[in-house]
Amino acid sequence: MHQLEGRVALITGAGSGFGEGIAKVFAREGAKVVIADLNEQGANRVASLIGSSALALKGDVSKREDIQCMVDATMHEFGSLDIVINNAAITHKNQPMLDVDEAMFDRMFDVNVKSIYYMTNAVVPLMRKQGKGVIINIGSTAGIRPRPGLTWYNATKGAVNLLSKSMAIELGPDNIRVNAICPVMGVTGMFELFMGLPDTPENRAKFQSTIPLGRFCKPEDVAAAALFLASDAAEFITGVEFPVDGGRTI
Repeated sequence: MHQLEGRVALITGAGSGFGEGIAKVFAREGAKVVIADLNEQGANRVASLIGSSALALKGDVSKREDIQCMVDATMHEFGSLDIVINNAAITHKNQPMLDVDEAMFDRMFDVNVKSIYYMTNAVVPLMRKQGKGVIINIGSTAGIRPRPGLTWYNATKGAVNLLSKSMAIELGPDNIRVNAICPVMGVTGMFELFMGLPDTPENRAKFQSTIPLGRFCKPEDVAAAALFLASDAAEFITGVEFPVDGGRTI
C-alpha cells in the first residue's frame, strides 16, 4: 500500500532541489503532485519525469494572484488539495549584513515568508471544508542555529520555523497539521550563495566539518522527512521543527 494513495499535494519550488525530491517521492507513494515553480522549464522537466500524476505550473509565490492560480488549478485538475509544501525560497549571498540592499531584503521576505501568508489564506478554507489537511513549511537550520553572513536570510527562516508552530496551534482544532522541516545546507541551486565562496573541495570541506554526520543534505533526506510528516504515520504530530541536518543543530 502506498503511503499517500489518493492524496493531492501542491509543492512550490518543485522544479529543482529539495522540492523536486519531495515531488518524486510523493508521486512514487501514490500522490497526485502539482509542481509549481517560477522556472517553467524546470517544472515541466520534473512533471515529465513523473508522468500523468503530475501537473506543472509556472508561478511566483510572492504574488497573491499566482498562489491563488496554483490552488485553483490544483482543485480543477485533481478535485482536492490534501498536502501543501511551502518549499520555494531564495537567499542573499553570504556577506556582511550591511551589504544586503533593501530590494534583496524585501524580495527574500516576500518569497520566503509572505508566500506562506498568501498560501495559508488560499488553502485553509479548502482544508477546513474537507475536514483535514497537512501543511509542511520548509524552514531551515538557519532559523535554529544561524551561520554568520546570512543574517537576513536567517531571519526569514526563523520566521518560517516559528509561524509553523503558531499555525499548528491555531489550526489543530480544524484537523490541519502544520510542521516545519529544517534542512542543513544542501548542494542545490543556492549552495554557492550560502557559502559566499567559490564551490571548491576546500570550501566544501570547511562547511561540511560543521555537520557531525559529515555530509550535506540531499533532496532524498528532505523528501523522506516530508513523506513521514504528510503520511498517516504522523497523524498525531503537529508543530514540530524537524531538523534534517546530520546533527548540525545539536
